Amino acid sequence: MAEALEKFKSAAGRLLRDWKGRAYAFGPGCLPEVGALSRQLGQSAVVIANSSAWLAPTVSAIIDSLNAAGVAIAAGAEGARPNSPRDDVYRMQDVIASAAADMVVAVGGGSTIDAAKAAAVLATLEGTSHEIEPYFGVGKVAEALAARGTKLPGFVAVQTAAGSGAHLTKYSNITDPGTAQKKLIIDEAVIPARAVFDYALTCTASPDLTVDGAFDGIGHIAEAYFGASAENVDRLEAIAAAGVELIVSEVGAAVERPADVPAREALGLGTDLGGYAIMIGSTNGPHLNSFSMVDILPHGRAVAILTPYYTVFFAPAIERQLRTLGEIYARHGLVGAGFSALSGRELGVAVAEAMMSLSRKVGFPTTLGEIPGFSTEHVRRALAAAKNPQLASKLQGMPTPLSAGEVDEFMGSVLEAARDGELSRIRRIR
Repeated sequence: MAEALEKFKSAAGRLLRDWKGRAYAFGPGCLPEVGALSRQLGQSAVVIANSSAWLAPTVSAIIDSLNAAGVAIAAGAEGARPNSPRDDVYRMQDVIASAAADMVVAVGGGSTIDAAKAAAVLATLEGTSHEIEPYFGVGKVAEALAARGTKLPGFVAVQTAAGSGAHLTKYSNITDPGTAQKKLIIDEAVIPARAVFDYALTCTASPDLTVDGAFDGIGHIAEAYFGASAENVDRLEAIAAAGVELIVSEVGAAVERPADVPAREALGLGTDLGGYAIMIGSTNGPHLNSFSMVDILPHGRAVAILTPYYTVFFAPAIERQLRTLGEIYARHGLVGAGFSALSGRELGVAVAEAMMSLSRKVGFPTTLGEIPGFSTEHVRRALAAAKNPQLASKLQGMPTPLSAGEVDEFMGSVLEAARDGELSRIRRIR
């Protein structure tokens, strides 16, 4: 088993190096590379990081690395709270705008990195004016930069949590606390120019954070793979074969033995491949709905609950993908006998049940009805968000795309099924 795991780790490492080249340093012990990579972008930096006691040694090591490489610290700012609230973005924006440094070095999990991305955008394009709404959607930042003949400061993302892939991608997820709705900036312009992820840093992650991140990674891979076009399905299949295997294999070990660096490395590689997957394809239904549940669920947990139900909804269109994923879950004893003889919706049900078995194994809920605070308001909010043009890429990224007029009937049936755990409630669209 150990030999097989090393094979998948090697495959994951090759995929990441082929994708990111020398712009990304990853693996246990790579943190000291922050300084040299940052120096490639300039000589002064705004460092954004939370002041948590557990993070302090990491931030101190990063500042030492920056100083040793000749990068001056122009200013510092506190990182973001969970889900990157708008107010945190605006607070960071003001620091970046006043510092006028060459780059931003964001240290933290997905929330801090996403908020810092958005803050760099606003500091560049809005100065100290707090208005983010025009930049939600696809390509709005690049359009504004081109129109004004300017560019963003260099951006270095130092990831500390396995899950979001924020350090590698074109996404910035920002939440309006007033409406409890998350929205997206999707733009090549916000891809960090340099990134570092020392997987050993995740040994301090709590069990909940570990598992939430792991399932977010599975969601990234599965959703992009499910929606794959003919031209990119082979590449996404290679990502899925390595990434999902690593996560399913080692998530339990990482929870049981937090300091198990090889297990943490497996989760880091697997979730990084999730970031790669959503740069080739797109997330869709589970992620889209999760944006409307930030007040009651961690993101990864919402994705974990919703993914099996969308797997059944998409099943007739994704038999190839279901067989690949089903074989992974079968190797870990999560798929029942007779799996290979199934097809269509029945195959989707088998894989969905395997996904839910893994959730139960790590103590996750499998229905929305189990979540304290869940109500019909969350369903209403999710269906309304799915019709918002700013999130249209998620709706159209599904293997069975929906029009806004079809959302209530078909997506509504998926959410009803997820509420009660009844896969049979999911309506067949085609």
